[in-house]
Amino acid sequence: MNLADFRNDFLKDNLEFQDLAKNPFIQFENWFQATLSAKISEPNAMSIATVAADGQPSLRTVLLKYFDEQGLVFFTNYESRKAKEIKENPKVAILFFWKEMERQVKICGHTEKITQLETLKYFMSRPRDSQLGAWVSEQSKVVSTKALLLQKMAAMRDKFQNGAIPVPDFWGGYRVVPHSFEFWQGGANRLHDRFLYSLDTENNWKIDRLSP
Repeated sequence: MNLADFRNDFLKDNLEFQDLAKNPFIQFENWFQATLSAKISEPNAMSIATVAADGQPSLRTVLLKYFDEQGLVFFTNYESRKAKEIKENPKVAILFFWKEMERQVKICGHTEKITQLETLKYFMSRPRDSQLGAWVSEQSKVVSTKALLLQKMAAMRDKFQNGAIPVPDFWGGYRVVPHSFEFWQGGANRLHDRFLYSLDTENNWKIDRLSP
């Protein structure tokens, strides 16, 4: 299949230095708020890339659950492929792609586990069946049929039918602590606007425009 002629021009907006907040977390929040105002579906969906010990990269999409100037937090099974790769190499890259706004944000940094209290607070906010699902899924492992998952779900529902569901000890959150942010706004004729925030030697954020 030849896709050479499959293209669209980007004409929605542009981005200049004067448009940017000095702090990338504020700039990210501004753009994220704009996705909410635009009613974009799943604006917190982010692709996260990890690298295994043998150098093989792996990529998947997870959901951002909250962020502040400490970093961006997502949740997963600590025995999953991503968690094993993070244990071997805590450096990750994440990408938000907001097609409707012709915007991307790429963030590079390192991961660290959040506290058990933070995990508990989020876990208790989940719907009950989502809490049960965390117990059921041995994430990334081979499963022969979906029927086995449904059987296990039914068993877990019976097991925890009375009272609160505890947090599995193999499940919890990671915080991505950024050392760089790149904000990308699509531009006409492929002359996109790209701005890179990176930490200098004094741990201050500097901003550079990048060629598209």
